[in-house]
Amino acid sequence: MSDYDTVWNPNTLPADDNVGDNHYAYTIDLTHPWFLAKGAMIAYYGQISFTSLRHGLQGSLLQMVSQQFSAPLYLGDYVVAEGSGRLVIGDRGYEINSYNLEDNGNLTIRASNLLAFEPNLTLNQSIVPGFLTLVGTGRFLASSNGPVMFVEPPVRVDPEAMVGWADCPSPSHHYDQAWVTDFLAATASRIGVKSGEERQFDFTGEGTVLVQSSEKVIDDNAVVRNITGQLPGVSSTGLQQINAQIQQQLGQQQ
Repeated sequence: MSDYDTVWNPNTLPADDNVGDNHYAYTIDLTHPWFLAKGAMIAYYGQISFTSLRHGLQGSLLQMVSQQFSAPLYLGDYVVAEGSGRLVIGDRGYEINSYNLEDNGNLTIRASNLLAFEPNLTLNQSIVPGFLTLVGTGRFLASSNGPVMFVEPPVRVDPEAMVGWADCPSPSHHYDQAWVTDFLAATASRIGVKSGEERQFDFTGEGTVLVQSSEKVIDDNAVVRNITGQLPGVSSTGLQQINAQIQQQLGQQQ
């Protein structure tokens, strides 16, 4: 009998590990509060409660969130899981892995990949849209579309394959457009860039870059929310230009 045929119970579920050979489900042995992505819980045993970060916080829980969660744009994306029991999480069939930050380290991760983290880690909004930065010492869980590779800079990475980076400077954008010979052609090319062969994240210095083995972003809602949050400060002319770009991109994807 394989692990996929096993009937699990509170005594046989692993503690703080993937559920047997199932890389798409992970069990947290909940003994202290965790920040958990909304919707990540798929089952649990024991006495566990889930509190939204937008309302219902009070006392020590409110203090914990105010001190450790410094990403207001993402308050609606997470809950606090607290109590005691075995908590099983999943993410739409994507692979789930556990990572440890040590010695007050820092790691920047795509927001849609971050599933859960311990409250001794501080969460900050990254200056790179759609990414979050974890700082401190502790454990976090992240999903990926396929296994994750760890590579050292200097390296260039397809933005759609990017999961995150640790202990190295934020990347710059690199456009591989040497074949473009005039300004108009270059402008058209930039509008139509869609693949990692044309645009990459360029990493330099020391550190580690996390790359999933697929060119597929799990979810781009965080980037969309970041963009729409800035629209109130854009002029009518600017909005018309943005709308024209959107219509052109939609036409290319049809």
